[in-house]
Amino acid sequence: VQLQASGGGLVQAGESLRLSCKASGLAFSLNVMRWYRQAPGKEREMVASAGATPTTRYADSVKGRFTISRDDAEKIVYLQMNTLKPEDTGIYYCYAWSLGGEFWGQGTQVTVSS
Repeated sequence: VQLQASGGGLVQAGESLRLSCKASGLAFSLNVMRWYRQAPGKEREMVASAGATPTTRYADSVKGRFTISRDDAEKIVYLQMNTLKPEDTGIYYCYAWSLGGEFWGQGTQVTVSS
């Protein structure tokens, strides 16, 4: 199983980024897909989750600004991040959960300057 995340970068506050995570080696449509992030000196936290059924959950800190979506045919999960804030800075990780186990991607750095 591989989760390949991409799309991170350096942006200014108020700008947008879209992260992508391409999955391979798993039954994508049956998985819960999530994005986590870890800021320097802080614990990893869940940012957004998209279940196999069309349900989504978000951390309170990103509600209304971030949108998670998935393309089951292409096995890609996206995280659209709008109105970025400096506190959104961190390494963003793609995560997949299924009955067969849980898997992590390698992370992509997002840096938001003020």
